[in-house]
Amino acid sequence: MLKIEDLHVAVGNKDGGGSEILKGLSLEVPKGEVHAIMGPNGSGKSTLSYTIAGRDGYEATSGDVLLDGQSVLDLDPDERAAKGLFLSFQHPMEIPGVQTMNFIRTALNAQRKARGEGEVSAADFIRLIREKAKLVGLDDAKLKRQFNVGFSGGEKKRMEMLQMAMFEPHFAIMDETDSGLDIDALKMVGAVVNELRGPDRGFLVITHYQRLLDYIKPDAVHVLAGGRIVKSGGPELAVELEKSGYDQFIEAA
Repeated sequence: MLKIEDLHVAVGNKDGGGSEILKGLSLEVPKGEVHAIMGPNGSGKSTLSYTIAGRDGYEATSGDVLLDGQSVLDLDPDERAAKGLFLSFQHPMEIPGVQTMNFIRTALNAQRKARGEGEVSAADFIRLIREKAKLVGLDDAKLKRQFNVGFSGGEKKRMEMLQMAMFEPHFAIMDETDSGLDIDALKMVGAVVNELRGPDRGFLVITHYQRLLDYIKPDAVHVLAGGRIVKSGGPELAVELEKSGYDQFIEAA
């Protein structure tokens, strides 16, 4: 499903003259699996997520990122989204003046149109978003507000999960979605991911801590340090990291 081959990424210059953050990162996430990436600050976790999603300023100088065998590096962010790539941000942005339901419906129908699918009718959309809003713990009043304006950090993360539940992406990248969340919100994130898990969908969960993985049981855990994957293992690796920290892997990197 997602295959990253010897990826080198420089940040800060479109000509590749910026600082190199990813230094030969290789990773493969098969269909139907949830993989977690853990690592210390500055190791390149967010750089990896931004590069896959196509954020401006995060340029691959060599290597490739393949989704279902097709490179995505030359695609614009909206084209990647149309192919089913979804990124849940660590710090979701506010969009003043844009009503939440209009924003989500427009984005959903734009993706469907790009895939040659019909638009979701207004009635079907309202039924669906109310159903998913209950799953993430957002009431109708929040759906009628401007997008993320005046929301707490936890409410913004719930809105991210609402979008993921609505879009049902082919492959979802979750960049420290657990940052700043309480126990109830962590359980909500786990519930959304577990509802979406399936044989044709994959997840890459980026986190500092093992606690989120109590609710999202990963198939594999990878340690990212110094711009490379330095160790991979099963869910027990997350427990080991919680106990021992990252120092040994920083030295290895």
